[in-house]
Amino acid sequence: MKHFFLFCLLLISSGAMAQQFSISGKVVDAETQLPLESATLFVEKLKDSSLVSYTISNQDGGFVIEGSGKMDSLRLVSTYNGYEPFTRLISMRQASIDLGQLKMQVANNMLGEVTLVSERAPVTIKSDTLEFNAGSFNTRQDANLEEVMKKLPGVEVDAQGNITVNGKPVSRILVNGKEFFGNDPKIATKNLPKDIIDKIQVVDTKTKSEEFTGKAGNPDDKTINVTIKEDKNKGYFARATAGGGTDDRYELSGIGNYFKDDMRLSVLASSNNINSSGFSFDEVFDMMGGRARSISFNRNGSFSINGNSFGGSGGITKSETAGFNFTNEWDKKYELTADYFFGKNDTETFTVVERETFLPNSTFFTNSETSANMVNESHRANLAFEVDLDTLTRISVRPSVNINNGFSDRNSVSERIEGASQLLSNTFDNEELYSSNFSNRIDFIRKFGSRGAYLQVDFNNRNEKQERENFFYSERATVEDGATTGTAIQDQFIDEDNSSDEYEAGITQRSVLANKLFLDLSYDFSVLNLSNTRSVYQVDENTGNYDLLEGELSNDFEVTSYKHIPNAGINYEGKKLRGGFNLGLLNTSLENEDFLVESSFKKNYSELFMEADIRYEITRGKSFYFRYRTDNNIPSISQLQPVPNLTNPLNIIVGNPELDPTYSQNLNFGYHNFDFATRSGMNIYASATFYDNQVVPYSITEDLITTTTYRNLDGGLTSYAGVFYSKRYKKEKQEFNYRVGLNGNYNRQLGFSNGTRYKADRFGASPSLRLGYNYEDVIEINPRYELSYVNTQYGINNNREEEYVNHTVALETTTYWPKNVVFGNDVSFNSYGNVAPGFDDTSLLWNMSLGYKFLKDDATLKLKVYDLLNENVSTSRTTGEDFVQDTRELILEQYFMLSFTYKLSKFGGKDPNRRGGGIIRM
Repeated sequence: MKHFFLFCLLLISSGAMAQQFSISGKVVDAETQLPLESATLFVEKLKDSSLVSYTISNQDGGFVIEGSGKMDSLRLVSTYNGYEPFTRLISMRQASIDLGQLKMQVANNMLGEVTLVSERAPVTIKSDTLEFNAGSFNTRQDANLEEVMKKLPGVEVDAQGNITVNGKPVSRILVNGKEFFGNDPKIATKNLPKDIIDKIQVVDTKTKSEEFTGKAGNPDDKTINVTIKEDKNKGYFARATAGGGTDDRYELSGIGNYFKDDMRLSVLASSNNINSSGFSFDEVFDMMGGRARSISFNRNGSFSINGNSFGGSGGITKSETAGFNFTNEWDKKYELTADYFFGKNDTETFTVVERETFLPNSTFFTNSETSANMVNESHRANLAFEVDLDTLTRISVRPSVNINNGFSDRNSVSERIEGASQLLSNTFDNEELYSSNFSNRIDFIRKFGSRGAYLQVDFNNRNEKQERENFFYSERATVEDGATTGTAIQDQFIDEDNSSDEYEAGITQRSVLANKLFLDLSYDFSVLNLSNTRSVYQVDENTGNYDLLEGELSNDFEVTSYKHIPNAGINYEGKKLRGGFNLGLLNTSLENEDFLVESSFKKNYSELFMEADIRYEITRGKSFYFRYRTDNNIPSISQLQPVPNLTNPLNIIVGNPELDPTYSQNLNFGYHNFDFATRSGMNIYASATFYDNQVVPYSITEDLITTTTYRNLDGGLTSYAGVFYSKRYKKEKQEFNYRVGLNGNYNRQLGFSNGTRYKADRFGASPSLRLGYNYEDVIEINPRYELSYVNTQYGINNNREEEYVNHTVALETTTYWPKNVVFGNDVSFNSYGNVAPGFDDTSLLWNMSLGYKFLKDDATLKLKVYDLLNENVSTSRTTGEDFVQDTRELILEQYFMLSFTYKLSKFGGKDPNRRGGGIIRM
């Protein structure tokens, strides 16, 4: 290890010997002498036209290009929308060069926003689009889209594959303006090879209706559109992997993509028992449970893909997945997108929990061990059909269905202790669960003229159904001074049906008051119906049948809510300033009906509805925003239905039908600043939500049994804030980057315990540091450090205070030497602060991968080791409004696996087995 770090130090220090240079100047219009902001300037070598460095001009037209290298001369190129490219040869005899004014001429054939550029600029800024030329950024020959994006200024890709651009998250990735595979952007980033990519465009995320009407999108959420080279927009690529390992671990997966112009078809399938989605396609750690970078992985190995969860409650999951995605466009008028996914999960879990609960004058402890096996089959299908009746009218229909069918076996052993008193509980239940979810959205939009006026009518419905059949058995014993003083047994069959039907309709009329100034008149109506039918049957000891209805535990309950929001607003959508103010009435009615006891409850609530937002772009890349919104949310049906739920014998839940909706006020603030010249960026953000009539727990603990119902209470608060700064710079063949950040949060949690109102103040802070080093795509080194500090002050118990600090130190290294060999190491050390005795307070996870490419790089043989040192654990501490809890879960253990991967590709009608001329290597 000592020699390894010495080698890294030599690599880093070698960059200091390179010649540093600085080229400055000012870009202006040749006729008016006015400065040109956001012109792209870059310098390249004369020998091979390879990119050396680049920058963007500021609002005064000024620029500074910095770089390093041993060169006698360079070619400087300046490009700007609608202007002829400016080119100049520069002699590099001085380290600092001032070029003065660069006068750019308006192109004779300028056509509006058309970019007339004969040079390939690495970065181009248009009115609302940031565009990167993929070929201008050096990567390994077989790089994919994710590796290209890691080279782009302002773009960050974390270990899970999540992307941010100038500090703003990327929620969608489109290919030629269309979804690539459902709504998961990471499948595109891992599978699209660089050689077919022309441009990478970053725009504000817009809904389909916003795209059609021209309404401004969300500037704080980004969409990336990848354009395919025209001669490559036809063909296929596919990849399959098979592997086997120790402890009967295995992996099988395959994905294929066929596309031709506007038509695209993708299929995938996988099966494994290593908590993997099967579709990470990480060149180093693909399909390694708990590590794979592509799809929402947690440390315990659980993950989710396209809305389906695998191992989501921890444990070890065997998963089987299959699906397809199809999209096509006809005559530039009709567009269809369809996808289907099948998933089957078999998950084994084991959880140990130790909790300390605070009462006004005492505390008690609850220890439990729970084991479970859960099997679930899911089917999910989505369809989107859009038709442009003419250039001004569009109709879209988007139905979706999700069906789940599964069963589970659970066993839980618990003890609750307070002094010499002890309450023991042992529960078993076997449950079958069926659920279905159907939703649909219909939009009709009619535009009026070209200035932004339109009429939009939309209708949404969401219909959910859930059916449970549960054989439940529990034994509860009370122990005093070591002697059993009482017992209670429940032997029940629970038949429960839940349904949720929501319908929403809205109409919006936008009128043009002046250029970029609009009047919006809207009316939104929604109705939500929640119903629960719960029948609890005790066993008949004489017959063994479950046919004795427990009326006190059963219910037939229904909740109906109506919401009306008439509102009007003024919105301005300028280039630099964007703002809006909407004001209206938020009227909510709530009706409860209990059919078993023939009682009903009805209330009506009227509140102020207000939305306000403002965003101002100070200069290109520097902006701030502020948003304010109010809302009303009704309680859940479990919080409303007034019958005891005894499925946890130590914690009995009873709803309160007289609860009011919760009124919330949310404020958001943000500041972004990214400087292309220095490749550095800063992001500051903050949010706070204030609650009136918040639904809070009202708990009474007697004889160590807690019964909880709910009340409304004012004064709740959730908030968070953060800041980070990142920078990237390059010296010859070396590239460095770092990111330092600080996140914080404060939550005020309220409730009642044994009749006493309490408040818990929870503070959290998480500073972090990430470093990155790359040497000519031969070696990558990425260390990081994160600290998590939590302090909770409990007003319920003599102002008790609990705090803990978690530390994470991690190092990722990847080498691509010698040729065709990829060697990766991912080491993370975690220290968990202040956990209870008996819980591991440290864990060390070391994953290793060694791969060899052959058969013209189409085949890869890989040896992977998960948890090399066999020291990974899953420990966590959480704090709530009246408790502190430590948890340990069953997780995937050490295994070794050998896998084989083979790839096929063909683009632009070229033979994939020939080199050059359209041969794409993933």
